[in-house]
Amino acid sequence: MSILQKLVLASGSPRRIELLQQAGIEPDRVLPADVDETPQRAEHPRSLAKRLSKDKAEKALASLKSEEDYAPAFVLAADTVVAVGRRILPKAETIDDAINCLGLLSGRSHRVYSGVCLITPGGKLRQRLVETRVRFKRLPREEIDAYVASGEWHGKAGGYAVQGLAGSFVVKLVGSYTNVVGLPLYESVALLSGEGFKAHKNWHVARP
Repeated sequence: MSILQKLVLASGSPRRIELLQQAGIEPDRVLPADVDETPQRAEHPRSLAKRLSKDKAEKALASLKSEEDYAPAFVLAADTVVAVGRRILPKAETIDDAINCLGLLSGRSHRVYSGVCLITPGGKLRQRLVETRVRFKRLPREEIDAYVASGEWHGKAGGYAVQGLAGSFVVKLVGSYTNVVGLPLYESVALLSGEGFKAHKNWHVARP
């Protein structure tokens, strides 16, 4: 008799949900984990991404402890950080945030780090860190203003969404594209599959 596997995604990000669905994985539950995302003093962007993904997974797991149906679930969490050198860019919440981020990224390279954390039904914690290098073209002020007017930047790390209008800013991208969107698919699916989650169980019903 097969054991019914359940997957909890510790994020309310529509982009992460869509990416999992792209890979044929439908979370049984979406459980956003609200954690303090303030970087610690002198914290490297890589360390921040790993720490926050772990914090989110553990917080989601703790909230499931009282629920018998979801206590033995796989819990998947991720956090994405955009950085220029060691400088961590914010998740843009204001127009000034967006303008400042885009001005800093204009005509230069930056790195996108995603920490992915999986906690198995048996309590094993597994993590991956993925890094992608991205170079933007030079952005004239009128183009920055037009992008800001779109509102697409709101709540996005680094003040942009590569899967939207800002895709036209990218001169070069080295590494995982889905990482820049918010969830590196190869590493996430590999983590799940490596721990016995049947990630491909729904592929027979996939539609082109």
